[in-house]
Amino acid sequence: MNNLSHVNTAQVLLRLTLGAVLLAHGLLKVLVFGHAGTAGFFVSLGLPAVLAYIVMYAEVLAGIALIVGFQVRAVSVLTLPILLGAVWVHAGKGWLFSNAGGGWEFPVVLVILAVIVAIQGGGSCPVSRLFKRD
Repeated sequence: MNNLSHVNTAQVLLRLTLGAVLLAHGLLKVLVFGHAGTAGFFVSLGLPAVLAYIVMYAEVLAGIALIVGFQVRAVSVLTLPILLGAVWVHAGKGWLFSNAGGGWEFPVVLVILAVIVAIQGGGSCPVSRLFKRD
């Protein structure tokens, strides 16, 4: 395995990791907390309820897009407002995510992952290749 294939493998793993986490968090909001529960939480933060619907489905769609490799750089950039919002929500709860209410360490890691994927791409992306022009 040459150095280029190592880089590609790392890019794919990073893309899949970010995609899986976004998908899991989106599905958690949709399937566990539900629409009303998620909207209620957003309202309790002083945010409009409609933002909860945008965030939960954006996380699901972004997660799927990253997992299949569709428009990886653009999707990663588009997730940054959501991820920075998560940092804002958890900023006052301490550093460790194991703190009551979750700290800011995990959301910051996700921001960094999204920035890295946006900069270097997602490695082999079979779906994106279908849309490239020769």
